[in-house]
Amino acid sequence: MNLFTQRINGLREAMKSQSIDAVIIPRTDAHLSEYISEHWHVVRFLSGFTGSAATMVVTLDKALLWTDSRYFLQAAQQLEDTGIGLMKDGLAETPDIPTWLCDTLHAGDTVGIDGMTYSIDGCAALEQTLAAKGINLKADFSPIDGIWTARPGLPTDKIFIHDLKYAGEDASSKISRVLANAANAGATSTFLSALDEIAWTLNIRSNDVPDNPVATSFLYLSPKGSTLFVDPVKMTPEVASHLQAANVEVKPYAEVKAFLGSLDRDAKLLMSTTQNAAGLAQIAGDRVIKGKSPVAMLKAVKNDVQLDGTRQAMKRDGVALVYSFMEIEKRMAKGEPLTEMDVAEILTRHRSEQPLYFENSFDTIAGFGPHGAIVHYTADEQSNAEIKGDNLLLIDSGANYIDGTTDITRTIAIGTPTAEMRHDFTLVMKGHIAISTAIFPAGTRGHQLDAMARMPLWREGKSYLHGTGHGVGHFLNVHEGPQSIRLNDTMAPLLPGMITSNEPGIYLSDRYGIRCENLVLTVPKMTTEFGDFYGFEELTLFPFDLRLFDTSIMSDEEIAWVNDYHAEVRRQLTPMLNAEGAAWLAERTRPLE
Repeated sequence: MNLFTQRINGLREAMKSQSIDAVIIPRTDAHLSEYISEHWHVVRFLSGFTGSAATMVVTLDKALLWTDSRYFLQAAQQLEDTGIGLMKDGLAETPDIPTWLCDTLHAGDTVGIDGMTYSIDGCAALEQTLAAKGINLKADFSPIDGIWTARPGLPTDKIFIHDLKYAGEDASSKISRVLANAANAGATSTFLSALDEIAWTLNIRSNDVPDNPVATSFLYLSPKGSTLFVDPVKMTPEVASHLQAANVEVKPYAEVKAFLGSLDRDAKLLMSTTQNAAGLAQIAGDRVIKGKSPVAMLKAVKNDVQLDGTRQAMKRDGVALVYSFMEIEKRMAKGEPLTEMDVAEILTRHRSEQPLYFENSFDTIAGFGPHGAIVHYTADEQSNAEIKGDNLLLIDSGANYIDGTTDITRTIAIGTPTAEMRHDFTLVMKGHIAISTAIFPAGTRGHQLDAMARMPLWREGKSYLHGTGHGVGHFLNVHEGPQSIRLNDTMAPLLPGMITSNEPGIYLSDRYGIRCENLVLTVPKMTTEFGDFYGFEELTLFPFDLRLFDTSIMSDEEIAWVNDYHAEVRRQLTPMLNAEGAAWLAERTRPLE
């Protein structure tokens, strides 16, 4: 019996004590976050799986884990010998969790969830689906503390202020705009659970979640005064004064439930049905007006100060990347052993030497050869591969600078690339260029552009399963909404001021992976009799590997795009580099013929 089997058996004992036949455990927290603090890593505790997207289902005789295509290979490796089955979410042959439960359980059975880790919409949809089969839902099943006896506490890192010279708008102004959106939805107040929304609204940051500078808290906003629910140990006099100036009171984090239950009965409280926990909405009861986040679109559209900061951060990031790739090449040329973890260390070290660096924006993905085919691979002591021979090295990395967030992927040739590698790389770049050069009418959503990135691959019967682009925060979470570029529609238009990634790829299991990513800014392009049209401005500044382009399958326009982009990279970065760095960059940005 392995460690994970023992833990799951402990969970089953708790299930039996409350007559629970199945339990669903999403990998999230009470704020429905993608990235979470140690306290909330319940899925990892029960399964050993370390990816950022997963949901477990445990019955009295089965344990299964659902995850998406980014983690199929990683999950297969990490779940091996645990007795936990892998369910490949998104494939036609894989049922979703409610369907699987309905097919497996019987009328009268009960499913348990912790309502603090399920969204309002998610809980309602699950309850409706189960009820159609006569299956009950118990939404207050939370036995983990009794099983995970050494569970870490909630983070206690201090909060600090994100200065106005970087944020570009003060907290009082943001609160007013958020409340105006709430009023448009018929509410007199609103409640925020999403940590990045709270950080943006109040211009505060912390270190609670690795690579996401957020503070564990809840926020109630009202024209009569607002309340931040946070552990008092996280406060400083400076932050208290900052919040007081915005008419924000501070109460202990643990008092949020009592506060929601004590609101006036005639209160009209807007709660986002996708970003607030069902358990909190149940406490607020009839006071709740269910709707969309009043913050998401405001946060996604960056102001001029944020955009200028991001452009400056991109320059410093580009400089750090030049020196990083120079060091990688020098060490390999000398025959020094170089591993995937070495690459990650080199990138972090050079970034940390840049002004305004705060932390990485996510764990660096440095996947060599077959590891590059694991979409969200992160090397550890067991998997850490030496980089040698002839293959591709995929590096996806980024940083949080106080004036902006970066995220870049480059695939580079180690040794001599094969014709197939160059062909596949060029197909990916053709899709990348198609997105970069797209012109689209106002109101266009990301899913309407997504096929443009995939078409060069689709024509050859190839594809990738992840999204083509995600929104990016400003000195905040590297993944943010509401906009995205993907096959499924998130119903959010691409608006001027939004920063989105452009990252098509291709992944050949046990061989190599390719991904090419820049961050792009939606900008106005033209106004005609048919209305306003938008396009993209490149923000990322670093060359693509010239050795991997197969110009025989590229159009003149595509070749010109590469040359123009590289000329701009050279123009902006060269003045910031030493002579050796400038020479290196000049060679890597020479024109494609």
